[in-house]
Amino acid sequence: MTCMNMNTATNASSRTAANAAGRSTRRSRALRRVLAATSVTALLSLTGLTGLTAAGASAATRNVYVSNLRGNSVSVVDPITGTVVATVPVGSFPFGDAVSPDGSQAWVVNNGSDTVSVIDTATNTVTGTISVGRLPQTVAFSPNGARAYVGHFISPGVGGVDVIDTGTDTVITDIPVGNQPAGIAVTPDSSRVYVADFVGTQVDVIDAATNTRIATISAPGARTPNAITISPDGAHAYTANFNSSNVSVIDTATNTITGLIPVGSGPGSIAVNADGSRLYVANENANTVSVVDTATFSVIATIPVGSVPTAVLVDGGTVYVSNATGNTVQFIDTATNTVTTTVPVGSVPIALAQAPAALPPVVTGVSPDHGPETGGTVVTITGTHLTGATGVSFGATPAVSFTVDSDTRITAMAPAAASVGAVAVTVTTPSGTSAITAADQYTYTYVFAGFLSPVANVPAVNHSHAGQAVPIKFRLGGDQGLNVLAAGSPTATRVNCATGMPVGVPTPADSAGGSGLQYDPGTGTYTYVWKTLKAYAGTCQVFTLTLNDGTTHVADFQFS
Repeated sequence: MTCMNMNTATNASSRTAANAAGRSTRRSRALRRVLAATSVTALLSLTGLTGLTAAGASAATRNVYVSNLRGNSVSVVDPITGTVVATVPVGSFPFGDAVSPDGSQAWVVNNGSDTVSVIDTATNTVTGTISVGRLPQTVAFSPNGARAYVGHFISPGVGGVDVIDTGTDTVITDIPVGNQPAGIAVTPDSSRVYVADFVGTQVDVIDAATNTRIATISAPGARTPNAITISPDGAHAYTANFNSSNVSVIDTATNTITGLIPVGSGPGSIAVNADGSRLYVANENANTVSVVDTATFSVIATIPVGSVPTAVLVDGGTVYVSNATGNTVQFIDTATNTVTTTVPVGSVPIALAQAPAALPPVVTGVSPDHGPETGGTVVTITGTHLTGATGVSFGATPAVSFTVDSDTRITAMAPAAASVGAVAVTVTTPSGTSAITAADQYTYTYVFAGFLSPVANVPAVNHSHAGQAVPIKFRLGGDQGLNVLAAGSPTATRVNCATGMPVGVPTPADSAGGSGLQYDPGTGTYTYVWKTLKAYAGTCQVFTLTLNDGTTHVADFQFS
């Protein structure tokens, strides 16, 4: 499972020698500061050891993964019991981490090893190691799970983002960005990657389709963006600007900063809640968490927490905060904005991650939206959060079969129905069953294969004498009763014989002798004897048969 960036193998020896002295000096100085419980802020400013922003939510596993910078380990915290359920040894100086969208893996960036440790969340063991660029600092997954992005240091003034194919765990490209990428966030549709560059005022925008930088966002009042998160609707990105003690509001449509929100001193991490209404900002110098109302872009609460809060994560009604010099993770109740639980973890906890939201499925379209009541129609179901579907139903009846093509598409075969009419197509996953909406309606129709002799089907034109009785015959796949006609059906409409355009309004197409619709069980045939009018002479008429399943069937006539 271990793989290497193609430059890693050839440059490993020379790079190790060249970087050893600087690396050792920076880290030993940093660690002395941490162990002395002095300014970890200075440590973070010098080395870029910043916390990963992770917008957590429900998942099959509710565990929170805590990177312990000084402990070279990850603490696995059960948020239900408030206890550490596992401690996982990883590489040197871990501080960036993220959990895959399906919740199966936790990836931990090891700044001292130039690697990513891959943790199996089912067993909480390291199952693989991925070599990445020099001095990696942060990692984020695309919501579709296809890519992971690792920010790292290339050379003074230049940073890079390694793009990793999560199917093969290989680095497929390295995108140059600004100086010291400290935070990465991906838009909900996985199309754009936003990178906060700690040294300077720059935020880079990467097109995920082309793996190229397409925009650079900066402002003098937004110095040292240290972390970044994106609103659930993708409309805004928010950065925690460490040396400006504020939060940038970025309009993702224009990639411009539209506002700056003052918060506490030294904001180092930021997270947004599930509905996008609140931001939670960890202020490292102030030992507080600021709560921002995104409707007014103002701080509505300031919560005292432990010493040097370096990372913040929000999941439903709980906010998690890691305290670097306190070696703890604290739980905050979002209803009261108070700390309710303190959990001891490893040495210098500096980042938090949790699986993203396991949202219930949503059906947004069904194509085709109708089919015969005998079933067998292959239907494409579109929507969101369809991955992991355990069932597809057409009304109280399961699909004959179905295949999950992607998170946004399922192919299913419609089952037979007991009667015609509209039913809801629903999808069930471990997270729930899709709500019924107008977009998920599928209509079962009669098995109508066309009119029978002596009537020819369109585009043929039937020639008849005005005033003659015309037997309109058809089959519906068996005896469906005599109430199969819609109200007011059938009708006749005069049309232009050359163009086929209506020149009159529909009028009742009466039956001969008022006989109405008849059914012959021997042949399975319905017959409606249309008593045409003598006034039809020299005209063209369209006979329209509308059934109570909502379908309409027509035949063209020219009368002499």
